[in-house]
Amino acid sequence: MLSDTPDPADEILDFVDEDDRVLGQAPRGELYAKGLRHRCAFVLVRDPADRIFVHRRTARKLAFPSLYGMFVGGVLGAGESYDEAALREAEEELGVSGLERPVPLFPFRYDSPDGRFREHAYVYEVRCALPVRPQPEEIAWHAFLPEEELVRRLVEWEWVPDGLVAYERLRALRAGGGGPA
Repeated sequence: MLSDTPDPADEILDFVDEDDRVLGQAPRGELYAKGLRHRCAFVLVRDPADRIFVHRRTARKLAFPSLYGMFVGGVLGAGESYDEAALREAEEELGVSGLERPVPLFPFRYDSPDGRFREHAYVYEVRCALPVRPQPEEIAWHAFLPEEELVRRLVEWEWVPDGLVAYERLRALRAGGGGPA
């Protein structure tokens, strides 16, 4: 059966060096297969009650299928800035338009133990008072959870590993632990 939906593995993305300088472009599937470093934006979404948007990714995702996440976001398109990607990804994944611009919090690098995912990333935060309609292609389940419940679930659910690292760094920074971002 043919589909009008483009294959995410074919999306052209920038790959970068250790200092986040663009070296070239390649399809997403090739970046993952070769472990090329790429750029990502992570957006922590809070509702007016200060609850955090938590979701489970669909089983068809190329990266980390069926795992839970406390960030929306994703890879930057070729030539796209972190700020542009943060807003685009948040609006797409939440199914909203007119979201305020996410606030940048800190940069970080992530290297998966298997070397498949090597990222330069930036963490953002945004408040969303709009009714969300998450993309069914991206998100299988979602809820806004109080942060205390999210923290309890960290040991119960299987989380997207790069998002978990980013969230732990965010918690450490907010607790005054600082440390390298």
